[in-house]
Parts: sequence; C-alpha cells; structure tokens
Amino acid sequence: MTELVLAAVAFCGSHLGIAGTPVRGMLVGMIGERGYLIAYSVLSLLLISWLADSYKVAPYVETWGQLYALQIPALILMFLAFLLVVIGLTTPSPTLVGAEGLLEKENVVKGILRITRHPFLMGVALWSLTHLIVNGDLASLILFGSLFLLVVPGAYSIDGKRAAKMGDQWRSFAMQTSVIPFAAIVQGRNQLSIRELGWWRILLAVVAFLGFLMYHMRLFGVSPVSALH
Repeated sequence: MTELVLAAVAFCGSHLGIAGTPVRGMLVGMIGERGYLIAYSVLSLLLISWLADSYKVAPYVETWGQLYALQIPALILMFLAFLLVVIGLTTPSPTLVGAEGLLEKENVVKGILRITRHPFLMGVALWSLTHLIVNGDLASLILFGSLFLLVVPGAYSIDGKRAAKMGDQWRSFAMQTSVIPFAAIVQGRNQLSIRELGWWRILLAVVAFLGFLMYHMRLFGVSPVSALH
C-alpha cells in the first residue's frame, strides 16, 4: 500500500507542483513550449503507469465493501463517462492545451461544450467517483480518490488561467458554458443539441466502452458485469 500512496502523491504532485505553478513557465522558458509538453507528457505517462501497477499489487483492505447491487447503475455512469471523455477529446475546445485561439472564432460553443466546457476532466471525475464508491476498498479510495480530487480542482484552475490570459473572450465563453455537466443548460444559458455531438464520436465512445467491458477482466482481473451473471 505504501508504493500506491507514493505513486499517487507523485502523480498528483506532478500536476499540482508543475502544471499549475510558476514552475511550468520556468520550464517552458528553458526548453520551449513544445519541449515542455513532450517532457511533461512522458512524465505523466510514466507516473500513471506506476500508479496503475501499484494499484494492481496493493493488498485488499475493505472499507465499506464492494457494492454489487450498484454494478448496473455503475455501468450506466461509466458509459456516460466514456461519452464525455471520447467526445471531449475529439471536439475542438479552448480549454485544451494550446487551443486558446479558438476563442477568437464565432460559435465555438457547440456539441459537448454545451454540456460542459471540461468534458474530458468531468468524464474522468465521473469514472473515478463511480469506481471509488462501487469498489469499497482502501486501494480504490487512494487511487480513484486522488484522481477525483485532482481533476475537479484542475478544471477550475484551467478556468483561472484562461480568464487571466484571454480576458473578455474567456468570460463570454464561460457565460455560455459550465464546469458541472448540464448546469448551463438547466440555468438557461445554453441548450442541448445531440446532433452537434457528432454521430461518429458517439459511435466511437460506444465501441471504446464495449471494448473495455470485453477486456476489463483480462486487464484488471475484475469483471464489471458480475452482477449480471
């Protein structure tokens, strides 16, 4: 369990101690924006691999216990998480790294951005929270809890940096969108358009979700559909 804790601290620390601080600017000044992005991506990949490997070998220590009765609702939430992640990653957005220039274009708020301006991060948050609740063990609490506590404040951190850099352009974008999924729509600041999501993006998310269901047992040693057997 100690290794898992160290991996979680290292992974979260790399984001909170580098990406969200003046250290990022210092590194960009030394190796350039492209060099920084490459180096940071490699570091993140190594740390997330360490985190995943540490989770696999961590001892099972029960907290509230596995909630088998919630597996079917969890599958529904996981599908929604896949939609957010896949559609978010394939939709141009000014919240993505290096894409701030999109704010200069008209009608940038469309598709998944009507639902949330941080679809990838909200998808990861939903994925993490679902696993944390259903698994009910200490290792899951450490892994998924650390990810959840990283991505949610991370979304607001990105908002702050974009607001400082883009000014009125960002404020106009933010007024039409929300961090929490569907909040802007419920508040009447936007409206849902399924057509704008792109059917190919939805299909890609479905394929990815079904693929993970098929290989989840092989990859992680746990069946996500045991309650259906």
